[in-house]
Amino acid sequence: MAFDLMVNGTLHAVDGDPQTPLLWVIRDHIGLTGTKFSCGIGQCGACTLHVDGRAIRSCSVAAAVAIGKPVVTIEGISPEGSHPIQVAWKEFDTPQCGYCQSGMIMSALALLRQRPAPSDADIDAQVTNACRCSTYHRVRQAIHLAADLMKGQ
Repeated sequence: MAFDLMVNGTLHAVDGDPQTPLLWVIRDHIGLTGTKFSCGIGQCGACTLHVDGRAIRSCSVAAAVAIGKPVVTIEGISPEGSHPIQVAWKEFDTPQCGYCQSGMIMSALALLRQRPAPSDADIDAQVTNACRCSTYHRVRQAIHLAADLMKGQ
């Protein structure tokens, strides 16, 4: 069964089952591999991307939920790495191994759109992605810097 998805501003015709988890459609059918697989049950957040402006854990939702809605993956943030969230991540050398970082950035960006000046408590409550390297303190610092950088935008 074929369906269309608008991913990072480009319309993609997908020849597959719309009940397939969105993560696998993004990775296997569309070929964008920045969104990662880890737990497979929507708990760790490595697969976080945005559907209609909202952060979702794409391993546990069917692609059908994204039909007719804009999807943004880590690749759609800024290909050249100039978005304030990417600049802040680099400034604090936030990732260690980096595996969780695309999902972490997508969660952080969703938070910053809801709360332009989040507290540490806001960050802890909203950015619940798991990081085996435990770079949570650098994540908080980067989110605060990104918030400052985004004020003028």
